Amino acid sequence: YAWDANEEYLFKAMVAFAMRRYSSKSTTQISNVLLCNVTDRVSFWFVVTDPSKNVTTVPGSEVEAAIRMNRNRINNAFLLSDKTLQFLKITSTLSPPVEPSTPVWLIVFGVVLCLIVAGIVFLVVAGIKQRKKKNKQLTERENLEEKCEVTVTVENGIPCETLDLKVGHINGVFAADDERFTSL
Repeated sequence: YAWDANEEYLFKAMVAFAMRRYSSKSTTQISNVLLCNVTDRVSFWFVVTDPSKNVTTVPGSEVEAAIRMNRNRINNAFLLSDKTLQFLKITSTLSPPVEPSTPVWLIVFGVVLCLIVAGIVFLVVAGIKQRKKKNKQLTERENLEEKCEVTVTVENGIPCETLDLKVGHINGVFAADDERFTSL
């Protein structure tokens, strides 16, 4: 970065601009900004003289406040940043915090809502599958009952045969030999 008379002039103009913006009554000119001890590494100190009395200097607190207020304009004039253009005894200004394009609460709300909707869909689908499985088991049981002619029922833990009313059933205890002695 070449520091020459034109760059000095621009710096003086930016400081004079900052002083004018800081105090609206001030008529600070470029000639009121004095650079001292300029080195090759672009290091120097400067003072601002009072425009009404060219002999006295403006208090350092006013110069610091003016530069702090217009620091962004000074940095932009030299295409530098707070890290590359350093004013000793003047703290750098912090950039405003970055605002996300969508609020954080909206993102959290969306995630929670998606989880709730997914849970409801899961419960509905699981219920439908369970109902289909139950209906299928009932129809299979009915089909098995229709296919079996003699079904076995369990009463008091003992399997019993039920009567098939279509064919009939012969009780073996009373059949056989007793028919010859009793007549009806």
